[in-house]
Amino acid sequence: MLDTGEVERLEVSAVNSAQLRQPLYAKRTKIFPKRAVGRFRSFKWIVMFVTLGIYYLVPWLRWDRGPYAPDQAVLVDLANRRFYFFFIEIWPQEFYFVAGLLVMAGFGLFLVTSSVGRAWCGYTCPQTVWVDLYIAVERFIEGDRNARIKLDQSGWSARKLALRITKHSIWLAIGVATGGAWIFYFADAPTLFMDLVTGQAVPIAYITVAVLTATTYVFGGLMREQVCTYMCPWPRIQAAMLDERSLTVTYNDWRGEPRTRHAKKAAAAGQTVGDCVDCNACVAVCPMGIDIRDGQQLECITCALCIDACDSVMDKLGKERGLIAYATLADYNHNLAIATGGGAQPINPDLVRDESKKIRPEFLNFSLRELLRVRTLVYFAAWSAVGMLIVYGLLTRDRLEVNVLHDRNPQFVQLSDGSIRNGFTVKLLNMIPEPRTVIVTLQGLRGAQMSVVGLEQPEDRSFAVHVEPDKLKTLKVYVRQPAENIAGQSQYFNFVVEDKASYETDTYRATFEAPEIVK
Repeated sequence: MLDTGEVERLEVSAVNSAQLRQPLYAKRTKIFPKRAVGRFRSFKWIVMFVTLGIYYLVPWLRWDRGPYAPDQAVLVDLANRRFYFFFIEIWPQEFYFVAGLLVMAGFGLFLVTSSVGRAWCGYTCPQTVWVDLYIAVERFIEGDRNARIKLDQSGWSARKLALRITKHSIWLAIGVATGGAWIFYFADAPTLFMDLVTGQAVPIAYITVAVLTATTYVFGGLMREQVCTYMCPWPRIQAAMLDERSLTVTYNDWRGEPRTRHAKKAAAAGQTVGDCVDCNACVAVCPMGIDIRDGQQLECITCALCIDACDSVMDKLGKERGLIAYATLADYNHNLAIATGGGAQPINPDLVRDESKKIRPEFLNFSLRELLRVRTLVYFAAWSAVGMLIVYGLLTRDRLEVNVLHDRNPQFVQLSDGSIRNGFTVKLLNMIPEPRTVIVTLQGLRGAQMSVVGLEQPEDRSFAVHVEPDKLKTLKVYVRQPAENIAGQSQYFNFVVEDKASYETDTYRATFEAPEIVK
């Protein structure tokens, strides 16, 4: 006979063995979301059209920058190492502006998540937007939820084959358009489009379109919710951004439980019932295939389609909306405490709902006071600070730069008249798409004169140079100082460049080298 301890150990061992036999990855169960109708679904349609419109149409917008620069409004010009965004032009050495925008995006995501939950995931994430589009195409071709389930479970026929070929062809076409739109951001869109269709584009263009077509088709059409659940790290990070004042999609079980499909019979029998009639409408519309009534889950992207589905059922039953609603944890606990009357189990909320109890419906009570809390203020302050630094940098940045390299071998040359000459490579950078005439002036270094190789001009302390738009001009400059004016082995002086038309100036501090003793 086995004693109690041995029996318990064997049971634990059996459970552990069963858990070890569980696969690490479960096979995907197909999800067939039902068409939802309501305010959140309408808002998602608006977001989808706006975001896709921006993505597909922006490369075709024009912006006049004059005859010396491209007229595409948004262009990442890799060939010339420029980034154009309407009236803003970013050079490679100014990439910190782009880094600042990424930092702002990060703080903005933290701010939005801490305030209204995973709104990014539910409405504006590219994966969500393209999945919405792919599901809309699928629903248009194969029908709504029940029709798609029936088609999927049926055997292959000519009709099923035709529907599937049509659906996947449109999915691939969307993928091609997605990849095509992406490469249009890196070259003149009309020109590149003609090169693509005529087969004259560079191979990397076709490769990029093929890769993005495949990823869009696979992620948006085939994997869908698996990308959010298994590939995206944000569901695991966003919990750290939430607190008891963050809005999230919530099933108010204090009102809905105990649920039943036979509310009238239960009420006639004197049983307490909740508002939930267990219709599963919230589950049917969920693109992630979860049941929000099970509580907060990693898979939930807070798209709020379950709210639309539940509200429509409540309307039909003549009950108050908000059984599933955007709510904060604080509001949920407040309402739960009122609905239970301090007890452990929920009771019918109709028995306790009155003005004195002040049950908070949906997110109508989500006030400015709840938004203005320490966490959101810190995120907003950081976001604003980075934004103001970017704006300040754009407003005060120099569009004319000078850089100077001293000749290393030899550092100086003593001429026949005893004067000392140093050689410099002067680089003038014109960072606007217009030609300039800049004045290069020698400041300091008493008695010194300059001469420029290739410039037919006698030695002087300043000279004018023409610099082409968005170009770097390299000059070979010799600086000569008479022997009687040399004040030491190393003397500091400045190269000053100035554009008289725009009043822009830049200065570079250089060193003039001389022998220790000049005879």
